[in-house]
Amino acid sequence: MHLELLVNGQRRGVDTPDDATLLEVLREDLRLTGAKNGCGEGTCGACTIIMGGKTVRACRTPVTKAAGQEIITIEGLTPQEKEVFAWAFTAAGAVQCGFCTPGMVMEAKALLDRRPDPAEEEIRQAFKAHLCRCTGYQKIIDAVRLAGQALRGEVTPGQGEPAGMGKAFLRPDAPPKVLGEAVFVDDMQVPGMLYGAVRRLPVARAKVKSIDITAAREQPGVVAVLTAADIPGQCYQGHIFKDWPALVAVGEETRYVGDALALVAATSYRAARAALDFIKVDYEELPPLTSPEASLAPGAPALHPKGNLLSETRVRKGDPEAALQSCAHVISNTYITPFTEHAFLEPESALAVPENGGLTVYTSTQGVYEIHTQLVSLLNLPPDKVRVINKFVGGGFGGKEDLSVQHHAALLAWATGKPVKLTWTRQESILCHPKRHAMTITLTTGCDAAGNLVALVADLLADTGAYASLGAQVLERACTHATGPYRIPNVSIRGRAVYTNNPPAGAFRGFGVPQSNFAMESQMNLLAAATGLSPWEIRWRNALEPGDTLATRQVVGEDVGIKETLLAVKEVFASSPQAGIACAFKNVGLGVGTPDTGRANLAVTGGRVKIYTGAACMGQGLESVLMQIVAETTGLPAEVIDCVLSDTALTPDAGCTTASRQSLFTGEATRRAAVALVAALKDHTLAELEGQVFLGEFHGVTDPINSTREHPMTHVGYSYATQVALLDEAGRVSKVVAAYDIGRAINPLNLEGQIEGGIVMGLGYALTEDFPLRDGIPERQTLGRLGLLRAHQVPAMEVHLIEKGGTPYAYGAKGVGELASIPTAAAVAGAYYRRDGRLRLSLPLAGTPYARSEK
Repeated sequence: MHLELLVNGQRRGVDTPDDATLLEVLREDLRLTGAKNGCGEGTCGACTIIMGGKTVRACRTPVTKAAGQEIITIEGLTPQEKEVFAWAFTAAGAVQCGFCTPGMVMEAKALLDRRPDPAEEEIRQAFKAHLCRCTGYQKIIDAVRLAGQALRGEVTPGQGEPAGMGKAFLRPDAPPKVLGEAVFVDDMQVPGMLYGAVRRLPVARAKVKSIDITAAREQPGVVAVLTAADIPGQCYQGHIFKDWPALVAVGEETRYVGDALALVAATSYRAARAALDFIKVDYEELPPLTSPEASLAPGAPALHPKGNLLSETRVRKGDPEAALQSCAHVISNTYITPFTEHAFLEPESALAVPENGGLTVYTSTQGVYEIHTQLVSLLNLPPDKVRVINKFVGGGFGGKEDLSVQHHAALLAWATGKPVKLTWTRQESILCHPKRHAMTITLTTGCDAAGNLVALVADLLADTGAYASLGAQVLERACTHATGPYRIPNVSIRGRAVYTNNPPAGAFRGFGVPQSNFAMESQMNLLAAATGLSPWEIRWRNALEPGDTLATRQVVGEDVGIKETLLAVKEVFASSPQAGIACAFKNVGLGVGTPDTGRANLAVTGGRVKIYTGAACMGQGLESVLMQIVAETTGLPAEVIDCVLSDTALTPDAGCTTASRQSLFTGEATRRAAVALVAALKDHTLAELEGQVFLGEFHGVTDPINSTREHPMTHVGYSYATQVALLDEAGRVSKVVAAYDIGRAINPLNLEGQIEGGIVMGLGYALTEDFPLRDGIPERQTLGRLGLLRAHQVPAMEVHLIEKGGTPYAYGAKGVGELASIPTAAAVAGAYYRRDGRLRLSLPLAGTPYARSEK
């Protein structure tokens, strides 16, 4: 079918299938990629454009309806509008990963066109159809108001502050994200590119008897169909444990519904998808193991050669069993937390391009070197023949650490000798990538008559799903942080991570600690009631101070700031009888004896300084942080500093962006490289240093959990936080006040944005998000059914940044990305407990105005 479209003031002719969507035509035919495909269901708003003067979701708009209509995409904004929106969204701190931002801008334009000076509530209502998983929405609202002021001539777009410490330095990655110019993987097309697709089974556990690809190979446009027999190297891969098959072979069992059996490469996306139906798989469906209890039961089938227990963690200090006998108050409960979906806005995508006798793989990941190692093993290639390059990453939150699409795109490209792009649908993303661990936590806590904590005994049972991912490490963090940021002399903690036929569980913001924090903070509220203390007072009485020891026996340093965060929220907590409070702490860095290194090189070229590091930015603003550290150390202006991230051919390995580690680890490596540059600048100008490279490296040396040292160092640092949740008369959360000990605020605007986003993610965890499974298969396979909060549902937020001094590294910066979301659920649970006296032992919380019933 041929259509004539009027797009951004130009007539464009396209030949397209009758059932094509407007988004498909804009992106694939007209190469207007500012509109993003986040869901394909009209839920997220990332594809928002203006048609006939109104905003529409291009992913749900048949292209036939667009004929004769005036269409405006983000690329069609006027020069003035581009300047205003790029500045306003950047200056307000409204940009993190940036995947949703062009759609937000188009909604903002339409709103400001009809209402030049909208009230805040009008803006929130206008954005009801949009999702943002990064920002928490408040700074987006601020950006729209700022843009309105600029368009009305009340303010003039400016350049922001210089790039020193503590400045709201405007991050350089923001403007291209705002205007849809930032290139995400699925935006890419290269000559001769094929499209990949993956064949899976509709059941969680099955014995694969045969795979017949004959008919699929004969389908129009199909270039290759691959099975496990076509893998040139090691089939089984994994971030740490190599237990996850790239493709399940004939004679093997599938372990979850996301397991891949065969791959297709074809000349078009539609042809690749259509060919999947012609791959005939003969299989025997087997009863799935859908709970840790079932997997550990006598006689349960072994899902892996090692059995069904992935790992066990034990932490012990003192004699808790005896100490509990002496306690004035002992409380024991069992808490249950669910699987949770990351719901980052950018679905997983990779483009593998054969070149120079090897492969270049463009992807969206939290660790290019981790992906590189596994691709080298899978393809059986020399390391220098595989290059992994990160494009812009549209959110991660832990969900983009594992292999997802990279290995399948690489296999198809290697087999065909042609570039292959493979992008998951939103349904595939929900079905396949690892989730937050569901946990059952039995916790016993005891205190003396004065409310001083004496002993804690905990048992944690984690559903790690079909594959290890980072399940063992998540369990460790849940265990080592189960005490909360409190002084407890006697501790016994046992944790087990168990394989099931549920979707894998792995890294997710907070890394096991939101689960154990919910349990511990709920216990603190009960102990407060038993002792007659206020929830604030019992926390203050037991909060860690310098010289105290953690459950791992690590001595707490002078930088501990939990009491300062408690003081920051004391007044607001006391102001309402329906306020809930929760404290939290979170390690910075991998720790527990794991090798952990940050690296950065500074190259002088063309009178400029270029930072090279393999660290990934997935929206947290790492680029601006590193530039600010260089500017602070050298005195050079930001205008002469650039940053190159995440390219295995150009940047040194700085480890995965996880464990809230990059600001400290790669920040310190960058500072050390900058110190070397400063020494050279004493006797030379930048021009005289042309071509020189200054290396920076920082190793975090820690001890394992089972260290025999009296006081091991399990982590190089910790961040601390307290949150207060306030309820209104209707029982809805009206405000969250958060105080964070972040060591040193290198970029306060970035930090506030991360914390606000973490709060909203925590509110979802507390109130609306769930991930029910039936026979191991997710019941909710669309973004719109996950319970994600939207702009009009989010309460007011107030953030206090506590700068106590931090570690000796990176000017004292400590991580906040994970900590941002940890205490929220517990604070909300505490507010409802004070409101109605009902103890809620599971998430999402029952009996609130947010609870939903769904058949």
